[in-house]
Amino acid sequence: MKPEKKACEMSLRELAAYIDQSVLKPEFTQEEIKKYIQEGIDFGCKTVCVNPASLDIAAELTKGTETKICVVCDFPFGLSTTASKVIQAEQYCKRGDIFELDIVANYGWIRSGLWKEVEEDIKAVCDVCHKYGTEVKVIFETDALTIEQVKKATAAAIAAGADFVKTSTGFYTGGKSDGATVAVIQAMLDVAQGRCKIKGSGGIRDQEHFFKLIDMGIDRMGVGYRSTPVVLGVSVKDAANKDTY
Repeated sequence: MKPEKKACEMSLRELAAYIDQSVLKPEFTQEEIKKYIQEGIDFGCKTVCVNPASLDIAAELTKGTETKICVVCDFPFGLSTTASKVIQAEQYCKRGDIFELDIVANYGWIRSGLWKEVEEDIKAVCDVCHKYGTEVKVIFETDALTIEQVKKATAAAIAAGADFVKTSTGFYTGGKSDGATVAVIQAMLDVAQGRCKIKGSGGIRDQEHFFKLIDMGIDRMGVGYRSTPVVLGVSVKDAANKDTY
């Protein structure tokens, strides 16, 4: 949705509310997970996006803060059976502290034009998450798709009841790694027309691109722990002190 003011006029708190800070690297130690979740909280990010194994840590650290928990599901490939995805989503959401869940669409099916199967797969996960009041972001891995496939996938996700469509996992190795380009985000916006929200992820590493996507009307962005201070233009130390907020 188009913001009421330009990104360059927003406060740090307003800008941080666009960010899901990604804490997803599988090699992270427990201490690293705690460190980067805490930094996301200190920055005032909307959520910290974590792997299921990190949920207890995230719950402990975010308790009593404005930062919420986003968990990834069937990540990063999206190739489990629909029944397995539903079981995973139920397991996470029934905790009662999951704000949003990011599920990976079967983008091999998208590339194959199996639109009925794509929609049914997404809908099954949305139905179980919505039962618990958890919103669902559907990741398409857009670097593997054409713009036309991105548009059709967006329409399928909307029909399935998705709350967000999202560009990338950040773990794609099958080709280019452009992530949330202006062209892809515009394609999603054009199809969505306010019927679902848009999340960009991948390639958001500087403030110029971050601001551009906000001004276009994006709703959320997945930003890596190294890039959050860069796009916000504030140091980790200043964020922890809250002096600049």
